[in-house]
Amino acid sequence: MNGIVIVLFAAVVLVAGYALYGRWLAKSWGVDADAITPARRMEDGKNFSPASCFTAFSHQFSSICGAGPVTGTIAAMMFGWLPVLLWVLVGGIFFGAVHDFGALYASVKNNGKSLAQLIEKYIGHTGRKLFLIFSWLFTIIVIAAFVDMVAGTFQATFGADGAVDVAKSYAGGAAGTISILFTFVAIAFGWASRRFGLSGLPQLVLAVVLFVLMFAVGMQLPLYLSKYGWFAVIAIYLLFAAAMPIQTLKQPRDYLTSIMMIVMIVCAVVGVFVLGANGQAQMTAPMVADIGALADKGSYIFPLLFVSVACGALSGFHSLVSTNTSSKQVSNEKDMLPVGYGAMVAESFVGVLAIVFAAIMFSDLNTAGTGALNNGVAATPFQIFSQGVARGMTAFGVDSTLATVFMTMCVSALALTSVDAVARIGRLSFQEFFAKGDDAAEDVESESTGAAKFFSNTWVATVVTLLLGFALAFGGYNNIWPLFGASNQLLGGMTMIALAVFCKCTGRKGWMLYVPVAFLLVCTFTSLVQSIIGCVNALATGGAAVIATSGLQLVFAILIVILGIFVAYHCLRELFTKQSGSIPDEEPEWSELGREHCGTEAK
Repeated sequence: MNGIVIVLFAAVVLVAGYALYGRWLAKSWGVDADAITPARRMEDGKNFSPASCFTAFSHQFSSICGAGPVTGTIAAMMFGWLPVLLWVLVGGIFFGAVHDFGALYASVKNNGKSLAQLIEKYIGHTGRKLFLIFSWLFTIIVIAAFVDMVAGTFQATFGADGAVDVAKSYAGGAAGTISILFTFVAIAFGWASRRFGLSGLPQLVLAVVLFVLMFAVGMQLPLYLSKYGWFAVIAIYLLFAAAMPIQTLKQPRDYLTSIMMIVMIVCAVVGVFVLGANGQAQMTAPMVADIGALADKGSYIFPLLFVSVACGALSGFHSLVSTNTSSKQVSNEKDMLPVGYGAMVAESFVGVLAIVFAAIMFSDLNTAGTGALNNGVAATPFQIFSQGVARGMTAFGVDSTLATVFMTMCVSALALTSVDAVARIGRLSFQEFFAKGDDAAEDVESESTGAAKFFSNTWVATVVTLLLGFALAFGGYNNIWPLFGASNQLLGGMTMIALAVFCKCTGRKGWMLYVPVAFLLVCTFTSLVQSIIGCVNALATGGAAVIATSGLQLVFAILIVILGIFVAYHCLRELFTKQSGSIPDEEPEWSELGREHCGTEAK
């Protein structure tokens, strides 16, 4: 099969899904373009910060498009590229995009409430507390998996004499330097945009100029550190990214990252066409693998395929982004469709590109299973994808070194922009657990006393969350990924149940959520039970290091199963007992800054 055919087919299917099903969903639930959104009404200069449609889309897309659509899809190709492609397309349109848009929609209609606060309102206080513990544990797993991937991408290779192998380390070192520069440049870019009111073309031109300068400096001054040296650098970055006001670092960084992601997607698509014109775009990977033989080895297509693909088709993590941050930036309700549904469709397309490039490179790299073999050295899915796109870029005239550094930077940014979002969400979940009543996370610290005040402190909550995440990261992403995938999809299933309750309580259609809910609950609990069995077997046969990492994973897996059962029970109980239309949308809330900026609209 030619990769060009798959790219064109997937693009048509995803655009049609957005234009038809996405718009139908928005029309069915109701979007009011004249309504004043929470971002404008409740603007506070910290968390609620109205943004343009593209900026809000940039935040959502760069936050959700992490390692999942690349790592998950390539790992799942052990079953063949066709099953993965079908799940990415069907799951992306009817599961993932509905999930992301629904979470964003429900939050905007409820004064920007987080998912935990929505559960408090529609399901109850106990459900909220259980969900907060679940989501916090989940964010720790995500931090562990993504930090390990980023550090592994940047790490230098050292020879027997301790000297750096520059040939093998240059791309990662240059990308690492650019990533460090990215942080400071994003802060300066955000300040300049606000100070001088930049938007549209002037803002884009400034972003491009800064990109060129960052890449020029990074390629001249590569930073060579070990994997654990990069652990330390990433930890410092996440400490500040999770605690700083969103418009100071996260919002401008997401804008810059999204431009880079769009360029990457364009380069990947053009690369496929150029390789095809040269007769080099044939997908040599098996269309469908020997499912029976894989099952004999313990790799069952159900549930492993569906939890492995994760973000490419559906990710519960996206609901935390939609409700904790994106809903506080949407400045017009009509932007919810491109921000919520559109960002997920774009992410699914990234997953399709990962499938195509891994399948094209199969003749050169053994992409079966979770990795690849390149001259006897294991390659990660990130490396497979980046090498594939870099090959396509080289085919249409880009310098090979620049292409490799650019793609190394892109794939690391895929994970890094997600991990800073999830670190922030983990911090917020930890703070919100100590809330009394319906308080938001940002209100807890000022209203708490005693131990609750200490643990709800922004910096304390951030440090506790990061410490556990980094402790789990020492197990490596290969060991963490199945646990991440299963808990991620379970979070998606619980979000879908909560959205179904929201729809019923507010008199909206919710039947399109029922099949995804049933499928996700069965799939994820099956996978989690398998993970528990795997950890128990590892504990029985492994050494001290294996026992330490598997033991910690086992604790997380058991806690997530128990919490998942309790949260699902509370949600399903309310779904069957609540009366249709019994709880209307919330009355609008206003902040002083919101009233000032909205002017006559606030009256």
